[in-house]
Amino acid sequence: MLGKVEICGVNTAKLPVLKAAETRTLLEKARGGDREARQALIAGNLRLVLSVIQKFSGRGESMDDLFQVGCIGLIKAVDAFDLSQNVQFSTYGVPMIAGELRRFLRDHSAVRVSRSMRDTAYRVLQAKEKLTAETGREPDVEQIAKSLGIRRQEVVFALEAITDPVSLYDPVYSDGGENATVMDQIGDSRNTDEHWLEQIALEEAVKRLDEREKRILALRFYDGRTQMEVAKCIGISQAQVSRLEKNAIRRIKKELGN
Repeated sequence: MLGKVEICGVNTAKLPVLKAAETRTLLEKARGGDREARQALIAGNLRLVLSVIQKFSGRGESMDDLFQVGCIGLIKAVDAFDLSQNVQFSTYGVPMIAGELRRFLRDHSAVRVSRSMRDTAYRVLQAKEKLTAETGREPDVEQIAKSLGIRRQEVVFALEAITDPVSLYDPVYSDGGENATVMDQIGDSRNTDEHWLEQIALEEAVKRLDEREKRILALRFYDGRTQMEVAKCIGISQAQVSRLEKNAIRRIKKELGN
C-alpha cells in the first residue's frame, strides 16, 4: 500500500515489518509470559493481515471489519504457534487469518437461497465469465444454458436468486459439523486458496531479503537477464551474482518450509 491509508484508525504506511529472527525472539518471550513482546509481535505482523484481507475484499464487507477479523486470526496464530516446528510464523499465520475471515463471511452472508439454486448460480457465473473471455462479449442466457447443458429457465432463476453479491464462502451443505461451502463444491485449478496463500508467503519471504538480493532476483527472474548481464548491471562479478542468487533462493525456501 502506497501513501497514507488508514484502516481502523491505523496508518498502514507506517506499520513495522519484523525480520524472521526478531519474530522468533518475540515468540519465545511471549511464550514466557512477556505481554509487551506479544503486543510487539502482533503489531509487527499487521501487514500480514493486510495482505490476506485484500483477497477477501469486494464482498460487501468494510475493510475495517475485515481488518479487525483478520487481527483476531493473527492473535490466535500468535497464541497457538508451536516453536518446536520448523516453520516460519508467516507460513502458519496466513491460513489462520484466512480461516477466521472465511468463518466471518460465512456467518454474516446476506445471501439466503437454497443449496441447489446457489450451486447452479455459481456454475452460471463461472460459465458466463468463461464465455465472455472466449468470445470478447457477454453471452446471452441461451448460450449459458447450452454451455452448461441445462434449461434456459434454470439460468434465469439462478441469476435472479443472486441479485446481491454472493461469496464463495457461503455454506451450501451441513452435516451437523462443518459447513461445506461453494468453494468446496466448485473447483478452480488456478485461483485456489493454496495458490494465493503460497503467493503471500513468498512475498513475505522476499521482503526479508536485502536490497541487492531483491534486485538480483528481479533482474534474473522478472527481466529474464543472464547472470553475466546482471553482473554488468550491478557492477560485481558473475560468480558473486551466482552466489548471492543461490543464497537468496535458499533463504526463501527455508522461510517457506521447503
